[in-house]
Amino acid sequence: MKELQLRIKNELLKRRSGMELVQVAILIAIAVTLGLIFKTQITSFVNGVFKNLNGSKF
Repeated sequence: MKELQLRIKNELLKRRSGMELVQVAILIAIAVTLGLIFKTQITSFVNGVFKNLNGSKF
């Protein structure tokens, strides 16, 4: 009985870690896709921020 419980517990833990990996992969894919779609806007925003930082007396 204990062996069966351990086997079930180990199987459930494997499934959870696999799901977490899939979730992370999906989030990375979404981030890359958004980065590619809004590449020019992101680049101009970052350049503007650094230009303002360089121009200020920070």
